[in-house]
Amino acid sequence: MEELMWTVLVSLTAINLLVSVTIATQAKIALFFSKIALSMLTHPLFLEPFWMRKAEESAVVESGWHRMSYRYYKLGAFVSVELEMIIRELHSIMGNAVTDNRFIVFGTGATQLIAASVHALSQTNSSYPSRLVTSVPYYNMYKQQAEFFNSADLMFEGDASAWKQCDNITQVIEIVTSPNNPDGKLKCAVLDGPNVKTIHDCAYYWPYFSPIIQPVDEDLSLFSLSKTTGHAGSRFGWALVKDEAVYKKMNTYISLSTMGVSRDTQLHALQLLKVVIGDRGDEIFHFGYRTMKKRWEKLNKIMSMSTRFSLETIKPEYCNYFKKVRDFTPSYAWVKCERLEDTNCYEIFKAAKITGRGGEAFGSGRRFVRLSLIRSQDDFDQLIAMLKKFVSKEAVVVVESI
Repeated sequence: MEELMWTVLVSLTAINLLVSVTIATQAKIALFFSKIALSMLTHPLFLEPFWMRKAEESAVVESGWHRMSYRYYKLGAFVSVELEMIIRELHSIMGNAVTDNRFIVFGTGATQLIAASVHALSQTNSSYPSRLVTSVPYYNMYKQQAEFFNSADLMFEGDASAWKQCDNITQVIEIVTSPNNPDGKLKCAVLDGPNVKTIHDCAYYWPYFSPIIQPVDEDLSLFSLSKTTGHAGSRFGWALVKDEAVYKKMNTYISLSTMGVSRDTQLHALQLLKVVIGDRGDEIFHFGYRTMKKRWEKLNKIMSMSTRFSLETIKPEYCNYFKKVRDFTPSYAWVKCERLEDTNCYEIFKAAKITGRGGEAFGSGRRFVRLSLIRSQDDFDQLIAMLKKFVSKEAVVVVESI
């Protein structure tokens, strides 16, 4: 009997040890991937003061019994019709996108919509995969998704301009990011022709970051709540789609992967956008633009004192929303290290305790680094203080060398 009890005790100890090791291993894996995620993401907290002022009217309170179904009861749909109407009204007020004769697809952020768009436009059951291309520097998520899903129907081929001289372009999908991440420039498609399909990622096409020159009028364009209101954690985005067949394929992808977007998220997005359009966007977009303008003025002042580093410059344009010529105020500073010996810009800034993302992540060389300007005010102030210190050391070195 004692031997049996001892055997059981040993077995239970072994099982507990195995469970502990498994949990520890899972925790390490989770921590590893969370570190990767944190290194990739920038949090658009520059609008936080605005939403603190709007705390009461932007709040959402739900009873426990509310929104328990997969679908909306009356229509049996995965999407909120009221939210769709608000999105159309928002674009009409902003003048940044045409919504007439467009279907709207909801997604779990622009990230899911990119995957759904690529899926919908890819050639299926073909002997050759579709080629996914974009302009350098590019948002690295396009490449990462294509390689991660490893579909037989799609292959990431990098720089779109490399295909411009090809006589026989077949089955190409070009993603046009405008304004571009990381350099903030307005972009146009590089390729055209009957065998080229285009996805326009317009997540940053809001008055905080760019002049609204004309409404986006494309076959397929993507937007995100993250860059519209700053609520990145809500994970909500939408696509404006002209072709019904593409719309249906995207909807199928969303339905089969996540059964639509969380109803709670849709309710949250609806309330936030109601606040935004309540005064036709005047308060939030003026506040956001003033904030970004001041940040760029401070950054430009510091960088103008440096010969070691340079910033991407963009010519001012007339903004149809603000009714004036204005500068671009992108989310990110695309910084170039000018010295020949500075072969790794990311490491140079890292040594100065300034964290950015290296140019290689965007298909560019190591001489570039991207710095985020859309974090909280405290984070931005710390960045400015570190940059001042960094650039002032450069001036001291020059004086000593003389």
